[in-house]
Amino acid sequence: MTIKDIQHEIIEEFSMFDDWMQRYEFMIELGKSLPLINDQYKTDDNIIKGCQSKVWLHAEMNDDKVVFTADSDAIITKGIIAILIRAFSNQTPKAIIEADTSFIDAIGLKEHLSPTRANGLVSMIKQIKMYAIAYQTQLN
Repeated sequence: MTIKDIQHEIIEEFSMFDDWMQRYEFMIELGKSLPLINDQYKTDDNIIKGCQSKVWLHAEMNDDKVVFTADSDAIITKGIIAILIRAFSNQTPKAIIEADTSFIDAIGLKEHLSPTRANGLVSMIKQIKMYAIAYQTQLN
């Protein structure tokens, strides 16, 4: 599945909910299903800077695809990173680098987050793209 296909799926899932309380509950459920980061990667090096909560993100290459795992100490933040991992994990570095992130706006996420959480969201996306750039550089 391409990143665009997955993003479209996420938009459709969010559109099924009438209000933001239901969407937050859905995000919390997504967070619970997040592929958890191995404790050995819960280090300061893997903490995403710019997030109010602690968010650990680990990436590794597996058959030319970047596989992400993550965790957070806050349930909403865990849901946010779960959405991003679903969209970008198991994709090639090139696809991640070139990916459009407008699906975040399409589900209305940014406008329903506090300014600090919205900044954290931007930091998460930036970190995911930085990992992809690093792996793309290794491939060249």
